[in-house]
Amino acid sequence: MVSEVDLNNSVTDEEREEMTNELIKLEEEIATLRQVLASKEKRHSDLKQKLGITPLSELRQNFTRSWNDMQSSTVYKKTSETLSTAGQKTSAAFNNLGTAITRKFGDMRSNSIGYSIRHSMSMPAMRNSPSFKSFEEKVETTVSTIKSKVSPGAGGNFEEVLSSAANASSQDTPTNNLSEAGERPC
Repeated sequence: MVSEVDLNNSVTDEEREEMTNELIKLEEEIATLRQVLASKEKRHSDLKQKLGITPLSELRQNFTRSWNDMQSSTVYKKTSETLSTAGQKTSAAFNNLGTAITRKFGDMRSNSIGYSIRHSMSMPAMRNSPSFKSFEEKVETTVSTIKSKVSPGAGGNFEEVLSSAANASSQDTPTNNLSEAGERPC
């Protein structure tokens, strides 16, 4: 409030009239500029309509441009390469796991001497067999190792996971006890 009093006291009537005239001119210029802007916006809209540019196509074009800009960014390229490498290594790890499982079932089948697993022993008995327990432990160890090494808070790298999975699948499997006569009904 004090500044208004000081401003009013320091301005002469002549200066006040000049400021009022300048204010009126500025308001007229602003009104003129608004009219020109409205006219140009109308022309802009008409040209877009004649060219068949719809708001949807503009949105699509903006999205495409943004997507292309993002894909060309260094961060996107590095992330994409990292995810691609991780996917390839994960695929290799699961392939090794699948090979180990196939080998284990092949060993179980070859030791059954002509009998299928279904005929050689019941599922609960097979599940409690030392061979199955050993296989189950290896699978659980491999899966938990992969989970702990791949999780973001663990700090391990994926190379360690792959080497541990490969080592687990390449270790010698314990002898299969399915060939014992007591376990196989005839």
